[in-house]
Amino acid sequence: MQAITVRDRDAGLAGLSLTDMPYPHAAENDVIVRVHAAGFTPGELDWPGTWVDRAGRDRTPSVPGHELSGVVVELGYGTTGLSVGQRVFGLADWARNGSLAEYAAVEARNLAPLPADIDHSLAAALPISGLTAWQGLFDHGRLTTGQTVLVHGAAGGVGSIAVQLAREVGARVIGTGRASDRDRALALGVDTFLDLQNEKLEDVGEADVVFDVIGGDILDRSATLVRAGGVLVSIAMPPKVRPRHGRAVFFVVEPDRARLIDLATRLRDGRLKPIVGAVRPLAEAPAAFAPGPRTPGKTIIRITEDRTGGAS
Repeated sequence: MQAITVRDRDAGLAGLSLTDMPYPHAAENDVIVRVHAAGFTPGELDWPGTWVDRAGRDRTPSVPGHELSGVVVELGYGTTGLSVGQRVFGLADWARNGSLAEYAAVEARNLAPLPADIDHSLAAALPISGLTAWQGLFDHGRLTTGQTVLVHGAAGGVGSIAVQLAREVGARVIGTGRASDRDRALALGVDTFLDLQNEKLEDVGEADVVFDVIGGDILDRSATLVRAGGVLVSIAMPPKVRPRHGRAVFFVVEPDRARLIDLATRLRDGRLKPIVGAVRPLAEAPAAFAPGPRTPGKTIIRITEDRTGGAS
């Protein structure tokens, strides 16, 4: 099969290449997915799991990408809950070969059924952003109706989903970002938008939950914005400055089949709209990792056309 691989950690983006790889093995409780669309995170080449397995052993050449949507073509021993021919989407394990390949071996519990009327490219944009936004707001932030949440990066992949979820539960949403993000954030439903380049962060007032995706100075300064009893939640880095009368949480997203099913239902109902940017073929995935002009939406890699009769 064809896949994007990395072999040399020191080579950086130049080490990404389209190569032939062996068809994956389905271990116990795995499925093999024929990948139709895949998502990736630009910073993956800095993640330890890209280079070593859970025991710390070198696992190169490795396949990056951890979001996928496709069709089950094989079941591993003992696998239950999914069937051959079923459309699925979800997360590939951090320390195994990922989704930028024609086929991927994935733990069945990390995948959810994908309704036939949801496009694979749209589904591939949802797992990391959707689960991260939900877990940050509700599992860690404990956001409830009537509270105020401050979402940094409100027009980005995670932030845009967080804004929509927070609005749906009846929270007041303050969004931040660049000046060029203002219209998009307001369209998503933020009540107030703050331009981090030209406006003072401290002017937004206090929030019950501050959801950070940026880190650095913005994260440090956000601690003072947390209302008593509130929480500062970050996915960028562990907070160094803690709220005086609240909590500080850093977390890494966890797979959750039940929540993926719920997110897919919201997407079908029109209550949730991931922002998809460029859709590129597998051969262009290495170029997609490279920094360039900032464009809205998540880049999706299109790998296989859907011939199952459902939406593509």
